Amino acid sequence: MQVADLYVRVSTDEQTKGYSPRSQEAVLREYCQLKHIEVRSVFYEDYTAKHFNRPEWNKIMVLLRRQKNKTNLMLFTKWDRFSRNASDAYQIINTLKKLGVEPQAIEQPLDLTIPENKMMLAIYLTAPEIENDRRGLNTKAGIRQAKKEGRYMGKAPRGYINETSKTGKKFITIKEPEASIMRWVFNEMAEGLYSAESIMRRANEKGLGIDKNTYLINLRNPVYCGKIRVPQHLDEPAHLVQGLHEPLISEELFFKVQDIMDGRSKVIRGLPIATPKDLPLRNFVKCNKCARMLTGSASKGRKTYRVYYHCRSSCGIRYRAEDINNAFIDELTKFIPRPGYAELFKASIINAYNEKDSAIKNETRDLIDKIDTATKKTKTARELMLSNDLEPSEYRKVREEMGLTIARLESRLNEVRMLNTTPINIKQIVEMAVNVLCELDSLFELANNEAKRYLIGLLFPEKLTFSEGSCRNGKLNEAAELIYLKNKKLREKKKKTCENLIKTLRTL
Repeated sequence: MQVADLYVRVSTDEQTKGYSPRSQEAVLREYCQLKHIEVRSVFYEDYTAKHFNRPEWNKIMVLLRRQKNKTNLMLFTKWDRFSRNASDAYQIINTLKKLGVEPQAIEQPLDLTIPENKMMLAIYLTAPEIENDRRGLNTKAGIRQAKKEGRYMGKAPRGYINETSKTGKKFITIKEPEASIMRWVFNEMAEGLYSAESIMRRANEKGLGIDKNTYLINLRNPVYCGKIRVPQHLDEPAHLVQGLHEPLISEELFFKVQDIMDGRSKVIRGLPIATPKDLPLRNFVKCNKCARMLTGSASKGRKTYRVYYHCRSSCGIRYRAEDINNAFIDELTKFIPRPGYAELFKASIINAYNEKDSAIKNETRDLIDKIDTATKKTKTARELMLSNDLEPSEYRKVREEMGLTIARLESRLNEVRMLNTTPINIKQIVEMAVNVLCELDSLFELANNEAKRYLIGLLFPEKLTFSEGSCRNGKLNEAAELIYLKNKKLREKKKKTCENLIKTLRTL
């Protein structure tokens, strides 16, 4: 008497089409009863048939190898229940035969000892594979077309949520408070003062709850600025289209973050946000011996703790935190305008702002020229491809790169044009800024640690050094150097300060 194992397989989308596991098992048991075949085991599979790396099938092969010759039939309803991959199916059939097991579809029976039946087997196995491939192509084409129309496909990124309209169409919409946290993340990244990991930790403290990999992927996702990325397909390069969803941030902010992440922006990067209260200068001061950044820690004395800045290496450099902090505040006092110079700052900046039109026009002209150049490069590459002097793959690469370049330049062009159309009360802003400058040391002492480190990084892109009881700074931030001119330089140019300052500020 023959002994058979029954194999029942169904995928999730097939359960509504008459392929339910109970239905298959009933048909197989009825067949075995009619043919007087003993049923040993029934195996249920809920997995794809595109390959044989299936959980239940792996168990079957282990069992058949351990209990060889205990069964001689493997029954299923149709060959597409067995496999939808012809090449893999032939290998598994040969393996089963070596184990003394004959695979057979009861609704499509084939005697594989007859050579002509192998042609029918090829048809039974290939037809489902072709159906799968066609379904996959149609699905991909549908997804691609939806993206071209501006619809976001797939699970919504952090800050959005998937919704379905009354007509059945799926879309994404803003989800709070994650959306506000993601806006904060992009704004912090655009400042360029803190490392991406530090910002991620702070975002998770705010309730974002995101892992590092997803976080970095989201920072690259143009969906946040209202764009959908259509990937490359055949001769069509990857490109961005306007999305139907509401953006969280502006295009200018998104591309600024991309520049920072790609290293194209000359801003400070990599500073940690979190730092102990008494160590605001941690990782800002260089060691005098080995040029490493000084870290800090507290050391317990007899009665209290003492805080020190010290080097990570074995060079032995260590300073009391109080000494370096006080020396830095003394350095800040050098930036406070002397009596009479505050008004000079205000007048100079206001005059420079009122004459900003020429600078805006020059930058606008420069951006338009760069956009034209990128467009011409794309056109030239196309002509070279048509004349067989450039490979199509290279042309697609050039077109994609120039497309992204043009998108960045157009984003900056819109930002520059907005500067000329957005009215601001420059006098009020300058009054507030200069007042802050006049109380710089006091405000620094009163500020929280995050604000202190923000100011330090803003003023000093190059690291500080501490020697002989004083903090010495390297090169100042370019903007800070123009705005916060030291008093000694002002005294040297006292007679022509206003004219020279205006001339310098015009170069911004």
